[in-house]
Amino acid sequence: MLIWIASILGGFLLLMWSADRFVLGASSVARNLGVSPLIIGLTVVGFGTSAPEILVSLIAAIEGSPNIGIGNALGSNIANIGLVLGGAALISPMVISSGIINREMPFLLLAMMLALAVIWDQTLSLLDSLSLLLLLLFILAWMIRKGIQQHNNNDILQQEFEDEIPSDMTLSTAIFWLLLGMAVLIGSSRLLVWGASNIATALGVSDLIIGLTIVAVGTSLPELAASIASVLKKEYDLAIGNIIGSNIFNILIVFGVPAFFQTVDIDNAVIGRDMPIMFALTVVMVLLASSWKNKTGKISRISGGLLLSAFIAYQYTLLLSN
Repeated sequence: MLIWIASILGGFLLLMWSADRFVLGASSVARNLGVSPLIIGLTVVGFGTSAPEILVSLIAAIEGSPNIGIGNALGSNIANIGLVLGGAALISPMVISSGIINREMPFLLLAMMLALAVIWDQTLSLLDSLSLLLLLLFILAWMIRKGIQQHNNNDILQQEFEDEIPSDMTLSTAIFWLLLGMAVLIGSSRLLVWGASNIATALGVSDLIIGLTIVAVGTSLPELAASIASVLKKEYDLAIGNIIGSNIFNILIVFGVPAFFQTVDIDNAVIGRDMPIMFALTVVMVLLASSWKNKTGKISRISGGLLLSAFIAYQYTLLLSN
């Protein structure tokens, strides 16, 4: 048991480090190739922050534990809002003013509605996964188009991406960090899945619950570290933008990955318990963060505390269910 716990903790630490290196390398490669910081932030960074979830889901599916991937996708989205966003808002109230984020949030809601629709028959097939992937390609095309249109605008999110994405890293150094980050990501994901699967078997806990709890929290640690760093720098739009982008990738890639290898039977609890929680937290985030004519998006410390409390209550419910 101790070696499995050690593998999980080691996997978490390596995931955090390698995800940061991977995002740094990928974004620097793109910038060296002349891609604008806004497009990099909306696409490359969003994919990079979901890389741990994608690889964990992929490895779990290959090794015959697809429900770890299903739980990881939903649990990570819940953790990103309840734990990451809630925790970040407790550090400092967050004021959201980017128009780009306003236009991204409906895509997250659309992605979740499509995910719910494709599993309504309690199965996730290859065709279902391809439909999720098709929506992702559409959203990416929109993001790239919007990034080109906004290139000369002074949206605050563009300014924050400009400040965060390195401009002085050589192409060879960027490629080195990209490849090293990917290699360590693969190894640490394998280590995490091995430890989590063995603990689930030893304790008689379902793969779904392990994915929703231990694995989801662990793969959300890079987002937590990035969000805290952004909030401390008062880059609030960047913090919530990363969460929205990560959640879109989670639901449209991570959620669908297991079905690329086999048709997955969906547990009743996914539709009756986990999906409603994810929808509820997402709707609350959208209502708080949206900017309207006479309202600026704001997530106060009280709101952050309530989001974090909801996450803790959800995790406690999962533990009681087993």
